[in-house]
Amino acid sequence: MTATLVAKDLAGGYAARTLFEGVDLTVAPGDVIGVVGANGAGKSTLLRLLAGVDEPLAGTVTTSPRDAFVGWLPQEHERTPGESVAAYVARRTGCAAATVAMDDAAAALGDPDGGDEAADRYSAALERWLAAGAADLEERLPVVLGELGLALDADALMTSLSGGQAARVGLAALLLSRFDVVLLDEPTNDLDLDGLERLERFVTGLRGGAVLVSHDREFLARSVTAVLELDLAQSSNQLYGGGYDAYLEERAVARQHRRDAYDEYAATKADLVARARTQREWSSQGVRNAMRKNPDNDKVRRRAASESSEKQAQKVRQMESRIARLEVVEEPRKEWQLAFTIGQAPRSSAVVATLSDAVFEQGGFRLGPVSLQVDGGDRIGITGPNGAGKSTLLRAVLGRQAPVSGSASLGSSVAVGEVDQARGAFTGPEPLAAAFEALVPEYTTADVRTLLAKFGLRADHVGRPAGDLSPGERTRAGLALLQARGVNVLVLDEPTNHLDLPAIEQLEQALDSYDGTLLLVTHDRRMLDTVRLDRQWRVEDGRVTEG
Repeated sequence: MTATLVAKDLAGGYAARTLFEGVDLTVAPGDVIGVVGANGAGKSTLLRLLAGVDEPLAGTVTTSPRDAFVGWLPQEHERTPGESVAAYVARRTGCAAATVAMDDAAAALGDPDGGDEAADRYSAALERWLAAGAADLEERLPVVLGELGLALDADALMTSLSGGQAARVGLAALLLSRFDVVLLDEPTNDLDLDGLERLERFVTGLRGGAVLVSHDREFLARSVTAVLELDLAQSSNQLYGGGYDAYLEERAVARQHRRDAYDEYAATKADLVARARTQREWSSQGVRNAMRKNPDNDKVRRRAASESSEKQAQKVRQMESRIARLEVVEEPRKEWQLAFTIGQAPRSSAVVATLSDAVFEQGGFRLGPVSLQVDGGDRIGITGPNGAGKSTLLRAVLGRQAPVSGSASLGSSVAVGEVDQARGAFTGPEPLAAAFEALVPEYTTADVRTLLAKFGLRADHVGRPAGDLSPGERTRAGLALLQARGVNVLVLDEPTNHLDLPAIEQLEQALDSYDGTLLLVTHDRRMLDTVRLDRQWRVEDGRVTEG
């Protein structure tokens, strides 16, 4: 079925706060619309409205035909206890809900009072069940899992999977879906390069339309046909035709035009105000001079002075009229930026870490033998498929996992700063401010709150349990910790996950000015191209190669 989704004059938000309004959007077959904006601008809120999960504050969302199958795949940071791979895929593809609806409709057929209404309901439910692909999902699932390199039983629990495996099961659910319009919220999170390429092929090959939120700039550049920007700072939204790179160019031009228009308005107004002020001063000065030069109250001179004063007052009124007629141009508001630096400790020893024919084992996984050396000041990018051993390699280099054979050594004066993939520095029930203060005891409570505020974590964040924060908020807290601590070995494991695009760019700038040792694990292709790296390690099949 070809379907079109239309949003008209849409407004969304929560409580008493409106995040966006006046959004007009048409998603036709073949359209892939990327939604961008700072964290908190309402990107996920917009997807929920388009999916019909929430009611808009204003406006409408319609589909043509009315029974179009709209699929919403939100971010899921926690896995449901007891949910199997098969049940997860059935839920994410909409097959589970379609099966429940069909079973309910079938039961209603047995009601003697159901009549034609029950038959119509069952017919519609059966059609949706078939359209969702529920009839053969059980047969298709193992095939797709195998294509993704997942040797999993469909009855395996999602909670038993590694992060990389769970990400690939999520990709499998998407590949198995048969939505008419698909809404994707951060689909690239935790995917390796192979998974990203498969996702791109799926999205660009869709016959129906798609709306997606992503922080992966290369994925956006390769996939989207248009970009909807939700600009929280300017309280505006705008749809840009063309791809992501075209959007960046048009946005830069539009922002410069807004700044130029305001500067011209401000300069013109300032000039007119200054001229009006001068005319007033001249008028007042003229009256005072006339009084001093005319002590005998000469009527002719007094009349001449009065006429001169009136002329000056008329010029003042003309200036004020011109000021009033100026078309007001609002000053563009500056967006909040994650501007920070990475605190640097004194240099470590010349050799930071060494592995010599080292072998590491984790469960049934084996990494090695590995021989390598990390020197002070090295900047190393680490890539490889999910489950290849990148996290094991990091633990080995940092001396956190002993080898079962071979040797491993860590240099002296090594001060490690880390943002791990799980954002594990800030979890649990302790309030964020207290958890942060415990990690940096030299900071006062006021210092901690001031620093966190610079990272967008304000009063409503610092008192909440750290474990209740979103992954993006925990990431920003981790980056704040890097600024507070002095480090000379920086370890970043998928740092772009859950960060918005402006924050990613700020992180890249901070890394450019950082002079210590850097170990960067990322699947963000633009970050690998942007960040200054001396070399790259490729981890695959338990081996580490330079390349």
